[in-house]
Amino acid sequence: MTLFTPKVGSWKLDDLVKDPNGKEFQEFLESISTKVTQLENRRKNLNDKVSTGEFEDFLHSIEEISEKINIAGGYAHLSYAADTSSNERAALVTKMGIFGSNIANRLLFFDLWFKKGVGEETAQRLIESVSPVYREYLKHQRLLAKYTLTEPEEKIITTLEVTGTSALIKIYDRMTSGFEFVVTLKRGRRSITRTFTNKEKLLTLIRSTKAEEREAAYNSLLQVYKKNSGVLGEIYQNRVIEWRDEYMTMRGFRSPISVRNTHNDLDDTTVETLLAVCRRNSIVFQDYFKQKAKMLGVKKLQRYHLYAPLSIKASDQKRFTYGKATDTVLKTFEDFHPKFREFAEKVFNEQHVDSEIRKSKLGGAFCSSISPKMTPYVLLNFDGKSRDVSTMAHEFGHAIHSMTASDKPITVWDAPLPLAETASVFAEMLLNDKLSERITRVERRILLAEQIDDMYATIMRQAYFTLFEIDAHRVVAERNATIDMLSELYLNNLKEQFGDSVNVTDDFQWEWLYIPHFYHTPFYCYAYSFGNLLVISLYQQYKSEGKSFIPKYLDILSAGGSQKPEYLLKESGIDISKDEFWQQGFDLVAAKIQELKKMN
Repeated sequence: MTLFTPKVGSWKLDDLVKDPNGKEFQEFLESISTKVTQLENRRKNLNDKVSTGEFEDFLHSIEEISEKINIAGGYAHLSYAADTSSNERAALVTKMGIFGSNIANRLLFFDLWFKKGVGEETAQRLIESVSPVYREYLKHQRLLAKYTLTEPEEKIITTLEVTGTSALIKIYDRMTSGFEFVVTLKRGRRSITRTFTNKEKLLTLIRSTKAEEREAAYNSLLQVYKKNSGVLGEIYQNRVIEWRDEYMTMRGFRSPISVRNTHNDLDDTTVETLLAVCRRNSIVFQDYFKQKAKMLGVKKLQRYHLYAPLSIKASDQKRFTYGKATDTVLKTFEDFHPKFREFAEKVFNEQHVDSEIRKSKLGGAFCSSISPKMTPYVLLNFDGKSRDVSTMAHEFGHAIHSMTASDKPITVWDAPLPLAETASVFAEMLLNDKLSERITRVERRILLAEQIDDMYATIMRQAYFTLFEIDAHRVVAERNATIDMLSELYLNNLKEQFGDSVNVTDDFQWEWLYIPHFYHTPFYCYAYSFGNLLVISLYQQYKSEGKSFIPKYLDILSAGGSQKPEYLLKESGIDISKDEFWQQGFDLVAAKIQELKKMN
């Protein structure tokens, strides 16, 4: 097989929209409006005597409209992510937001009719008689009925979303993507200053082999966010207030996090159990950080050096060309299952990857799935570090997940957030095993420490992010908390999770301001803890059962969002409602820490 070597570059969005200012795109938008008008004219057919055929036809027509909306809106958001400084692209995001809001309002009648306007007997008849793939989705829709408002109220909320919360979040993105970070380093008697226009490039320094670079990177990052804390904090406060006003005051949810749990189709008690077990096991990672301090030859770890590599020699830090990184990831996928490589290669071949680091490009990494009929898009900020290879495997895991479930209709295609990390984290674990082959003891020790660092970042850190959000939403509502109060709350959150294992300086109180999930998707972060602990269990099954495990795993991925997570996982012998399930994940982490100690 020839070496697969795509080049670093930007993605091609022509598959979505060729020219957003052209006649063809305008006609595409008009075709959506025409289809909606046709459905509006059939609204009178929705009653307790509606046939199964008529009902399913409504479902399929709305799915067709949803796919077209996703194409138009997806193009706008992906184009904007590639260059957040572009006023034209920002304007298109707003335009598509308004257009999508208008379409959603015009179709609202069907959603409200099924949730609240149809009798229980008719609802059950339709649920039992439609294609089985829709049943869990429709049951969930009926569950949401008690949180659904009247049609005029729902239309107002949808309309104001575009110029309200969505507009604030877009301001947050544009503002933070435009930040410049100045790092000053001492070189003997000289001071060297470097300016970073991309946050992701700056953050590569927090894993530098040089302590002064790690500290300088954090100082620069935290100072910039502190300087802008007034505006960023104000945006967050309004996000929290809007969340409570809509979901608790108006819709009647029990708590702010219940909103996310309900939409994830998870019981509150399941999430409460997960977070309680995470909190109880903070000592596991505290033990690791104490051990890491010994390995680094320091009395106590400073927060600046949390992700310090065990080797102080840069030569011990593996570097990857983009071609080598992609080849490694693709071979990893192929060794697990040929379909995994086939799906990943499709993303590369169709130029659906934006991998280069450049000014004004959105930071981080993500996978965007537009439609079951289209190959997903992946955004990376590739800088050649081993972490970038893991990130590549992670995001392509998301793409593989979407493509595995591509036989599902768009309504039930996307996995709920708790299961969204199932393929991405699994892909990282496959990669770690691949990288462990044919390496020296020193390299294995470094890799194991990096894995535990990542487990902290994706399990414990994310759980404590969620615990902070729970507290933040409460104090904003009950005490009209100021930005300074929220920052103090966050600092106390850090001190609890680290205990006496890490020294946390006061400047880290501003760290919460640069966590985009707090703004974009409140209470998203526990999905990482959920997904990582779940995948640890699944991966242990794979290591134990070998290739016979793969069909069961593919069944989980191919289900998409068609089944309630608790039920889907129970079919694989996993009970996520029990403490014991989550604890076994921490037991494995503890075992890895003991393994690292023996290698010292």
